[in-house]
Amino acid sequence: MIYPWQSDDWKRLQQLRAHWPHALLLHGEAGIGKLQFAQHLAQGLLCETPAANGEPCGTCPACRWFSQGNHPDYRAVLPEALAGLAAGSGDSADAPSDKADGDEGKKTRAPSKEIKIEQVRALLDFCGVGSHRGGLRVVVLFPAEALNAAAANALLKTLEEPPSGVVFLLVSARVDRLLPTIISRCRQWPMSVPPSKEAGAWLASQGVDDPAAVLAQAGGAPLAALALANDENRALRDFTLAQLAAGPNCDAFACGENLQKLPVPLVLGWLQRWLYDLLAQRTASRPRYFPGAAKALVRCAQSADPAALARYMKTVTRQRAVENHPLNARLVFEELFIGYRGIYTA
Repeated sequence: MIYPWQSDDWKRLQQLRAHWPHALLLHGEAGIGKLQFAQHLAQGLLCETPAANGEPCGTCPACRWFSQGNHPDYRAVLPEALAGLAAGSGDSADAPSDKADGDEGKKTRAPSKEIKIEQVRALLDFCGVGSHRGGLRVVVLFPAEALNAAAANALLKTLEEPPSGVVFLLVSARVDRLLPTIISRCRQWPMSVPPSKEAGAWLASQGVDDPAAVLAQAGGAPLAALALANDENRALRDFTLAQLAAGPNCDAFACGENLQKLPVPLVLGWLQRWLYDLLAQRTASRPRYFPGAAKALVRCAQSADPAALARYMKTVTRQRAVENHPLNARLVFEELFIGYRGIYTA
C-alpha cells in the first residue's frame, strides 16, 4: 500500500501509463516513503489484473509472487546494508555474506553502503532474458545516489540503449549526487513532503506522542519522524542537543566519548539541523527542526560570530561528503565539537 499523502502522486502518475517511460526517477526528501511508493508501483506494473487506477489486485499469481519476494520479472538493486528493505525482490537484491573473504568465523566486514558494478552487471542478464509472464520486467534501484562510479557508468550504458519491455524505477533523496547524464535519461518525478497537518495526523494514528515536535525534528518527513520517535538513540540525541545548547561551554571530549559508537552520518545530521536553526535564528526566522529549543537557539545566536558560523557550516558540509568512509568516529566528533565551540565570541 502507498501512504495517504501519496495518493495524488499515484493518480497523476497513471497518466503516463499510455506511454510509460523506460526510466522513472522518483526523488524527494528522505523519509517520505519513496521506496514503498516505487515498490507498490512495480507491483502495479507487474499485476495481471490491476484496478482501473493502476493499483495491484493483490490476489493474482504475479501479486502473490511479488509479495513473497520471488517474482521472476522483478529485481530490486540496493546496497548490502539495505538488503532487508528489498520487499518483493528477486535474487539480485539478496545480500551477500558479511563474512570477510578467507576469514570465516573470525572477522566480519560491514555490509557495503554502495551499489556496486557487479550488481548492475547482473541486471544485464535479467534484461537480456524475455519476460516470464509476457509482460513488463521491472527494476527498482534504491538509493540511486549509492551507485559508485563504475556502477553509475555501467547503468548509464543500459539507460542509453534501454532494453525493450524493461522499466527502471530509480529512487533518490540526493539527485545532486547523480550523474547528470543519468538524470537526463530518466523521466523525473519529484515527490513532496506532505502537509504538516496530514503528516501529524498519520503519526498520531501510529501512537506517536507530540507528533508536531517529532515531525519538526525530521524536517517534515513522516517516516523519518516515526523512526525518531522509536529511536533507540534518543537519549544520546537529547544529550547532543544539550551540548549544542551549551554553546561555548559544549564539552567536546564528552561528546566524543559518549557518541563514538554511533554512525557518523547520524550525528552529522543532528549537528546540521541545529546549525540550520541557529542560522535561521540569526536571520530572524523561526527554527525549523528544534522549535522547542528556541530559547537556547536565541542565546547561542546572540554570541555566535557570523563569519565563524559560516566557515563552520562549510566544514560540516565537507565532512558529510566523506561521512561513510571508515573514520575514527571519536576523533571526528571531538574535532567537530571543538570547532563548534570556536564559533562563539569570548
